[in-house]
Amino acid sequence: MADIHSPEIKRYYYRNSITKFLLSSNEEIIGSITCSNEFDVTFLQNKSWEKQIPILKSALQSFEGEIFFEFSIPRMGKRVDTLLLIKNIVFVIEFKVGESHFLNHNIEQVWDYALDLKNFHKTSHSAVIVPVLIATEAKKSYTEILLTSHKDNLTLPVRIDGNNLKEVIQKALLFFPDEPQINATEYLKGGYMPTPTIIEAAVSLYNTHIVENITRNDADAKNLTVTTKKISEIIEVSKKENKKAICFVTGVPGAGKTLVGLNVATSHLDNKNGNASVYLSGNKPLVDILQEALSRDKVQREYEKGNRITKKTAHQAVKSFIQIIHHYRDEYLKNSEAPYDHVAIFDEAQRAWNREQTIKFMKQKKGIHDFDYSEPEFLISCLNRHKDWAVIICLVGGGQEINTGEAGISEWLNAMDKTFPEWDVYISSNLTDSEYFAIEAIEKLKINNRVYFDENLHLAVSMRSFRAEKLSLFVKNTLDLEIEKAKSVYYQFTERYPIVITRDIIKAKQWLKQKARGSERYGIVVSSQALRLKPFAIDVKTPMNHVNWFLDGKDDVRSSFYLEDVATEFHVQGLELDWSCVVWDGDLRYSTNGWQTYSFKGNKWQNIKSIERKKYLLNAYRVLLTRARQGMVIVVPEGNDEDLTRRNEYYDSTYDYLLGIGLRTI
Repeated sequence: MADIHSPEIKRYYYRNSITKFLLSSNEEIIGSITCSNEFDVTFLQNKSWEKQIPILKSALQSFEGEIFFEFSIPRMGKRVDTLLLIKNIVFVIEFKVGESHFLNHNIEQVWDYALDLKNFHKTSHSAVIVPVLIATEAKKSYTEILLTSHKDNLTLPVRIDGNNLKEVIQKALLFFPDEPQINATEYLKGGYMPTPTIIEAAVSLYNTHIVENITRNDADAKNLTVTTKKISEIIEVSKKENKKAICFVTGVPGAGKTLVGLNVATSHLDNKNGNASVYLSGNKPLVDILQEALSRDKVQREYEKGNRITKKTAHQAVKSFIQIIHHYRDEYLKNSEAPYDHVAIFDEAQRAWNREQTIKFMKQKKGIHDFDYSEPEFLISCLNRHKDWAVIICLVGGGQEINTGEAGISEWLNAMDKTFPEWDVYISSNLTDSEYFAIEAIEKLKINNRVYFDENLHLAVSMRSFRAEKLSLFVKNTLDLEIEKAKSVYYQFTERYPIVITRDIIKAKQWLKQKARGSERYGIVVSSQALRLKPFAIDVKTPMNHVNWFLDGKDDVRSSFYLEDVATEFHVQGLELDWSCVVWDGDLRYSTNGWQTYSFKGNKWQNIKSIERKKYLLNAYRVLLTRARQGMVIVVPEGNDEDLTRRNEYYDSTYDYLLGIGLRTI
């Protein structure tokens, strides 16, 4: 993890005491900002320092402290216009020169900057932070200092014209009179440890290829760079010695497995060194969303440089290294040549199809009647066509199989043992855990194959929830009916990561809107089997566009923000929200004899007897309950004994069970 003073991150482009800033000429200040920094022409054209500096000088005449221009927010790939440290307060200031309105996206922008510092910059955790939006031509200012329900010393954004900054500073100092003074030097030494969403991470990696700047690296977290370094070593050894190798990377939900895969893929975007790679996933919503996010970002970045490219052009470039597994598979069904890529990263490898499902699909959908492979076996055979070397990286999640025919990781291991004994096999030490159902296959593989265990291929700590690393353990204990363990884990993080429960969907929606700040995304998620939530305007059969749901803003009725369309486990697996509402239906019901599982057929619930389908349903709720980064509300609705499909007993026992774990009601 790079320190904020590392070559990759220049934390600011100008720093001075307010006293010296006031004594400097505007030309000196602008010269200091630009002389030692390589700005592109567009950046210089878009900056209005000559308009900002007089406003700041006028406001700061009676204050002492430190001032910074262009203060870096690496996770967002942007810079704050001005940062002020005055006594005990950090003022995050964003200028909109010439603007007469306080546009919502500008308010969100400055709030996001402040949130990023509060959440990910160590010495900002306890600091008072006041975000300020200055629309220089606004007709009215809103200078009141207001706190939110979070009680973390981050205020609501202040919105002012170019003449009211002094008043805001005075009011803030009066509002927070007793907070400790900020030492600027110590403040800058604070480590920056972000945990981006997978969408943010993909965009950043695609543009910079530097994983260290967007990931945390504290003592409690497994450093992603250790795992990616290990994979790079395997790739280099295989290439140098003309070997073929497969490695299995494990990790708890949200630990960064996809980020590892994207890091490897973006490190080999071209084939100059003969080791081009491709990131593959069977998760269509994830691939669609990543491709769209990268394409939109590419178009926007080119536009800011004065270039015009179509989204179609941008999309074609993105598709070269992020693809759906099934498209890749179908291409090499038709084409008998070795793939262009020597390195293939298979995300959620446990979701690949078993032999029966693959043969059935090939016969019914492709008209191929003599196909006799499992999906893993065929995919390995594609890379095996290379005459020299190849590496496959399987990213493995435990307890996440949610579709009929998903083989689990043992199918890959069995394929190696049966068909590819000459390949080297690198296995995460944790692949022997019971949740992966791979112990028997591993033991069999060890007899005739070169198997190497490595603890660096396991990511042990969830990075999705920077507020609750133990969320996945809490969810596991809850679904395993380990009540005392669930209670114990819950009380360790409840202050930082709220999980509340209600029977009222309206209250849940209000809670989400109250908790989310800036552009933090929230939405409703439900099981794909939750077919009796229609009385609450939730219909899982209603078509929804997962790209719009995840990427579009608060002004788009199709987005998650509208809390109208809901996403299921199939839409959200591998992705995350900041705040989620999980609505629990009668498909999964608590009982003292264990979870009871049901599917709704026709006009009634039918008991699920298949052990495999029971596992899929439990895993569906495991996915839903681990999507939120900052907190969630669980809704177990009231039943209705007049409706035989929604009897009280279908819901009450589950509600009481979750209440018994200690969840707070709203």
